[in-house]
Amino acid sequence: MKIRQNAQHFAYRKALETPGVRSVAKSGLVRLHTKIFTKKADPAHAEERTDRLDAFFDATMDTYLRALQEGYSEAEAREITHIQANFDFYNHGWTEMMEFPVDELDDHYDRYRDFFERWDVAIDDPLGQFAPVGGIPEAPSTPEKLEEPEHPYAEGGFADDVYVETDDGELVVGGRESATADSRAVGVDEDE
Repeated sequence: MKIRQNAQHFAYRKALETPGVRSVAKSGLVRLHTKIFTKKADPAHAEERTDRLDAFFDATMDTYLRALQEGYSEAEAREITHIQANFDFYNHGWTEMMEFPVDELDDHYDRYRDFFERWDVAIDDPLGQFAPVGGIPEAPSTPEKLEEPEHPYAEGGFADDVYVETDDGELVVGGRESATADSRAVGVDEDE
């Protein structure tokens, strides 16, 4: 999968790993991701998906932290959460929100099969053990979009590894780890 990575991603990581700051950072990241993906959604359905996306992205923050604890790089941990989201988008027929084409679902699953199986994550159960006890809100599906999926935001051909586009446009296989992080993480500064 192709993702972007810059110093702020390392700041988000640090904030999520820091007690006392975690809940504020998590809330900010959830809002950010919901905003990004509702803008990609069919405008006729964006609002009705908001509550589900908020809860889904909240749960994937736990996935991200667990993947880091298991030794995955920042880029890989973040990619895992994006793959989970794309599984959910697919299950609901929200193909316009997908970041990779439908025909790459299995390839992305297979790359992280060990992690996904360990935590009961599956294409048809994207959160697995990361799902909150009470579940997450439902949202209307658009299964008809699976018949001829359109992926205006998807970038295919990156299923074999995590490809990271840096701030200067360089494409790096596997991403990079940062020794220094920008301290401006989403949600940490109340003015953001």
